[in-house]
Amino acid sequence: MSTLRRNLAPYFLVLPGGLWLLLFFAVPMITMLSLSLQQGDVVSGFSFTGHWQTYTDAIVNYRTQIVRSLIYGAIATIALIVLAFPVAYWIAFYGGRRKSTYLFLLLLPFFVSFVLRTISWRQILTDEGMLLGPLKSIHLLPADFHVLGTPVAVIFGLIYNFLPFMVLPVYVALERIDPRVVEAARDLYANPATAFRKVVLPLALPGVFAGVLMTFVPASADYVDSAVLGSSSTTMIGQVIQAQYLVNSDYPTASALSFVLMAVLLVGVFAYARALGTEDVMKVAAR
Repeated sequence: MSTLRRNLAPYFLVLPGGLWLLLFFAVPMITMLSLSLQQGDVVSGFSFTGHWQTYTDAIVNYRTQIVRSLIYGAIATIALIVLAFPVAYWIAFYGGRRKSTYLFLLLLPFFVSFVLRTISWRQILTDEGMLLGPLKSIHLLPADFHVLGTPVAVIFGLIYNFLPFMVLPVYVALERIDPRVVEAARDLYANPATAFRKVVLPLALPGVFAGVLMTFVPASADYVDSAVLGSSSTTMIGQVIQAQYLVNSDYPTASALSFVLMAVLLVGVFAYARALGTEDVMKVAAR
């Protein structure tokens, strides 16, 4: 009996997480897949017909928004790496006993709702707001200069809202680096730049990899920033899906677009992992 319990113990430990994934991931995904292959409307109802043409129509009609979303997400992710790495590096190596305080200060603005923070930036970036207004009044910017409704505003919103998701995993990877390893590199006559490139950066790759996954995927699927800070010319695919679900009640098209977006993102993630060398990253993380 004790042997049976010991053999079943791992399965009981996995059971809560497995049930959670089944109820809130597998079932919704299967339901959405079925819905994407249905035809009908909210008045007469939807019925399963296996209508795969919905996917083709969705890609043809909204390919511009799909490509735009991927471009915005990629630009925001690259900018996040550039911004987050120095912050995480400084906290990990120079934060001392106040590392937790610095991380808390970094996360403090994000205790406010995502939507409220984005709306606040809309007020700041208005043509006569607290940022552009004074610059226009002293003629550092032309009177017709504007940021809202442009790709710059949308990408800026993505960068701001997803910054912690890049800083934290990079910080965790850097914090695990033994300072003696860096000292050993310098003892072997490596200058600071070489020590960073040959030692610190490779050991930080697992954090960068995790940060890219945690920022590129949600940033490409985001619709709040593009809706609040953008315009009709900066519409992202998340906005289209939201409109098809909640405004047009075109559930098959919305479901098909969701699967198309997920497939494109998965291809991009796998390509990134292959280019980076996931096995090498995992070996570095294990060490």
